[in-house]
Amino acid sequence: MAESREPTPASVWRNPIHFLAFGFGSGAMPRAPGTWGTLAALPFVLLWQQLPPGGYTLVLIVSTLLGIWLCGRTSRDLGVHDHGGIVWDEFVGLWIALWLAPPGWAWLLAGFVLFRLFDIWKPWPIRWIDRHVHGGLGIMLDDIIAGFMALAVLWLAEWALLPLF
Repeated sequence: MAESREPTPASVWRNPIHFLAFGFGSGAMPRAPGTWGTLAALPFVLLWQQLPPGGYTLVLIVSTLLGIWLCGRTSRDLGVHDHGGIVWDEFVGLWIALWLAPPGWAWLLAGFVLFRLFDIWKPWPIRWIDRHVHGGLGIMLDDIIAGFMALAVLWLAEWALLPLF
């Protein structure tokens, strides 16, 4: 489970790989590092939304592949599978949740909340993946799926609300 109570290693502040995996240090928060990491990822969404859809898609692909390596490497270096402070997966999960989402603060907030709910609740298949897929891919994959589930709910909400506007 990703919410480990392991202490933040000093290497987070010295090693650029660990610093990125810990979400630029946001994962070092003593309580709810996943939520803090997701919050730290939010400003980037505002940048990614300025890109054309293909550009945002490219950001997702590159950040996912980078994340598999970053999270796996940091996990191995620390000797802790999915240390709670590793939050790059939350960054990418939120970015997916808000990919092609409608613009506006209400949608950003909804995407944030939905992603956190799916990431914490871990409905099937997220819980199974969290328990059975290991390494950097395992760390990333449950959040990727949580991001897509949140995005699907946002799209359904947009479709349902469209006649009201």
